[in-house]
Amino acid sequence: MNQDLRKVGVVGAGAMGRGIAQVCAAAGCSVQLVDSATDALARAIDSVRDDLSQAVAKGRLSQADADATLSRIEPVSELKQLSGCELVVEAIVEKLEVKQALFKELEAIVPADCILATNTSSLSVTALAAACASPERVAGWHFFNPVTRMRVVEVIQAPRTALEAVQALVSLSKRIGHRAVVTSDSPGFVVNHAGRAFVTEGLKLLAERTAEHQVLDGILRTCAGFRMGPFELLDLTGLDVSVPVMESIHGQYYGDDRYRPVTLARTRLLAGLLGRKTRQGFYSYEGKPAAPPSSPPAGLSDDKASPEVSMWWPVDGPAALPSSITALLPVERRVAQAHEADVLLLAPLDTDLSSAVAELRLDASKVIAIDPVFGSANGVTLMSCPATSAATVDAAQRVFAARSIPSFVIADSPGYVAPRVVACIVNLACEMAQQGIAAPDDIDAAVRLGLGYPFGPLEWGDRLGADRVLQILKGLHATFEDPRYRPSPWLVRRARLSLPLSAPDRLA
Repeated sequence: MNQDLRKVGVVGAGAMGRGIAQVCAAAGCSVQLVDSATDALARAIDSVRDDLSQAVAKGRLSQADADATLSRIEPVSELKQLSGCELVVEAIVEKLEVKQALFKELEAIVPADCILATNTSSLSVTALAAACASPERVAGWHFFNPVTRMRVVEVIQAPRTALEAVQALVSLSKRIGHRAVVTSDSPGFVVNHAGRAFVTEGLKLLAERTAEHQVLDGILRTCAGFRMGPFELLDLTGLDVSVPVMESIHGQYYGDDRYRPVTLARTRLLAGLLGRKTRQGFYSYEGKPAAPPSSPPAGLSDDKASPEVSMWWPVDGPAALPSSITALLPVERRVAQAHEADVLLLAPLDTDLSSAVAELRLDASKVIAIDPVFGSANGVTLMSCPATSAATVDAAQRVFAARSIPSFVIADSPGYVAPRVVACIVNLACEMAQQGIAAPDDIDAAVRLGLGYPFGPLEWGDRLGADRVLQILKGLHATFEDPRYRPSPWLVRRARLSLPLSAPDRLA
């Protein structure tokens, strides 16, 4: 197979097909864009022209380069015109039988060494290749929308895909300016697989009534640094898209509890609360442009923000506050004896607040917990237990409001919100590494570029510390006795050996 692919065919002139055609043409390839609907071809060429014109107007591209790119894309209406291609990429409807029929037809047209690539996001590349006479030349080449701006692409190797085909696609990916992530054929590949933990755990927290969706989104944006919260994301993509993907991946992994959706997602889908496309999802978009969910006020009026609150917190033990949190507190208001304080502040991580209160035999009405991992001047998460009084919650919030620090209040939950969600993300990435779905650095790159997370999941785990991530997961597992929180062997072994989660096996 040619390792310097220059003649590319793209079947399907929709958003993905025209994006693939554009980046390949920009890299110097001659591209034939095929669609049986001539109006679709015309719209695709117009869209490419408009995108190139915008790039020229913004100074990102010269007019000569824009003209050259457009000249390399030839719209054609029949598959037989692809007979000279070295690579053909399909970007048609997500139906296995339709894609299989297309590849069978292409095999009779293209040269024997032509690579056949699928842009599928959810179907089995192995099943697609199995319908071909030469499965060794079939691979996945999965881009993300918009192709010209999402600079990552998954190169999927099925069991019978030739290494030469993978290498050729990796080489072309680099030429078009994309980070190639090589992955074995598995449900969700890397990006969609890794993204399961974020929305699924967010929905689980909502189902447990840990907090309202606005609060959960606010915590994950403000404290953890995600670009948007899980419910903002679900409204953007639409539950009609997200719920079937969640259910499909759960089913493809034979019911593995790590991927188990919660019932409220399907209930809202059946109710037609899809998100932005129906003007009503977790948020309302009726009548005016939707504003982003608001964070809690950073400061209160003088009468509400008085810091005259006496506090007590432990100096040692599993519920003690770390120095990063005590630095945010008025240490002059700390009292030596718990019974003298208005607020008893704890920071348990591997258990819920109720268990910590019972173990320490404190006055439960005065106790509140603070997230010790993702608390900073940007925002803190406060966690009450069923016995915590409203006066205690109000007093604790006043302490932080006096320092212009936003505070989010949640119900009792081991791992709080941000540590729990991030630990699940890290654990899922560890399991992907354990199964050899992709190399650790590819997993991190795919998630950063494809999902826009602040860090790659294994990198994030190293920043937090494998021991701490393991502690959070063990606490969740012990509290709920739910196998969704069972730690990956990749995480457990590296925590025991003090090895980085992002480091590959020495013998790999």
